[in-house]
Order: sequence, then C-alpha cells, then structure tokens
Amino acid sequence: MPTDLTDPCTVMLRVRIGAEEAHYGGDLVDGARMLRLFGDVVTEIAIRTDGDEGLLSHYTEVTFTAPVHAGDFIEVTGRLTKESRLRRVVELEARKVIEARYEEGHSTAGVLDEPVVVCRAVGVVVVPVHKARRRAMTA
Repeated sequence: MPTDLTDPCTVMLRVRIGAEEAHYGGDLVDGARMLRLFGDVVTEIAIRTDGDEGLLSHYTEVTFTAPVHAGDFIEVTGRLTKESRLRRVVELEARKVIEARYEEGHSTAGVLDEPVVVCRAVGVVVVPVHKARRRAMTA
C-alpha cells in the first residue's frame, strides 16, 4: 500500500507489542491485536475526515500473512479509499518492521531490511449523519 502521510486521509501508527500481549506458546500474539490496531487507525481517519470517531461497522478481506510475537514492532497504515454520504472505506495493512530475536538473547531484536506484511484488511466506518462533513469521493 503506498503511504503518503501528507494526505489527511492516510494514517500511520507504530507500536511495540509487549510481553503481556503474548497469547499463545512461543510468545505468539493473537490476530485480534492487529484488528484492534486497525480500529485505532480507522478511528483517526474518521476524526480527520468528519470530526467524529464514527462506528467501525465491519472488516472485510481480513488476511493474516505472518506471525507476530511479543517484542515485535508493528507499523499499521490506513488509507481512505472510498466514501459515501455516511460510510468511509479504509484499506489497512500491518507490517512488522522490527522483530524480536529471543533465540539470540532475551533482549535481542533486529530491524528488518524489508518490512513483513502480517495482516491486511478493509474496514468500514459509519459516521453519524449530523457529523458527516465531506462529499463523496469518486472511486
């Protein structure tokens, strides 16, 4: 997904996944964590476009493509791709940019040469009718 952070309809969030978020053996993090991060990005886009958090209606096309572990740094990007009077459609992608390397030592990590996509989805947010500010995009 191309990222133009000068565009108010594109948002990026980077977080470190803490040890408390490991849910499965091997410090593996459940996929729901990526969906919560997507929700934060969609909420920011709704605020930027309409001045209201809106309501995340649903996700479509959710695909998990690589594991996430405690200690990894995840960069989430969302881009508004379509809007109607009350709905905003956002393409979402989560990439691992730093990974924990516990096999090399308990505090070892490394910056990845190329980010690894861990999840993609499309989110739909609905804004209250009295808050909708923008005209529908052509897409």
